[in-house]
Amino acid sequence: MQRAEIELRNIRKVYHKDRIEIPVLENLSLDVASGDFLVLMGPSGSGKSTLLHLIGGLDRPTNGTVRIGDAQLETMSERQLTNWRSRNVGFIFQMYHLVPVLTAAQNVELPLLLFKMSGKERKQRVHTALEVVGLTDRSDHRPNQLSGGQEQRVAIARAIVTDPRIILADEPTGDLDAKTSVEILGLLDLLHKDFKKTILMVTHDPRAAAHGARTLHLEKGALITDNRNAQPETATTGAQSSA
Repeated sequence: MQRAEIELRNIRKVYHKDRIEIPVLENLSLDVASGDFLVLMGPSGSGKSTLLHLIGGLDRPTNGTVRIGDAQLETMSERQLTNWRSRNVGFIFQMYHLVPVLTAAQNVELPLLLFKMSGKERKQRVHTALEVVGLTDRSDHRPNQLSGGQEQRVAIARAIVTDPRIILADEPTGDLDAKTSVEILGLLDLLHKDFKKTILMVTHDPRAAAHGARTLHLEKGALITDNRNAQPETATTGAQSSA
């Protein structure tokens, strides 16, 4: 039997406020296969984003183990985690987190500055990432010159420019209208099906969740259900209209 790409075992995560313990995840174990598209759903405070952050190495478990490929995340130093994240994980957030004074191309280029590569190679990678999301004609525009959907496309291009094995998306359509949401979800479908990326997405929207291959429901830090989804027949790709 093939080993899972992502393996969490007996995860417990507790935050502290003054002397009060606030448990967020309790004894959670999870396997995710390479190339899966996993959706995390549940009420606010159920631990969805915390779980995403543990898998992405942005946070550490209070107890338990997190293995991604051959990397044992809870044993790494902060520097080792930073290097690992830069090579293996792309992050997409609800609020985009673009740098307002930089152009779309410059925002996409930011993760590449951590790597030793020529300016020519960086430029080619940026062009390729913007081409995937259908925004090569907006490469010189700053965020305030873009629509919300275009900003999220830039954020997706930034997430994939290093060719990471895993993409973590936290409410990527939460700030978008229905039409633009469909286009962004189409891009995630493209990355999953054509580029074989492993994707984990947090959402409250059942229509967004339907794009995943598998849905986990969390409640009070525990895994309640784990279901395989029927896949949408078609997906809108990034080569189509830019919202």
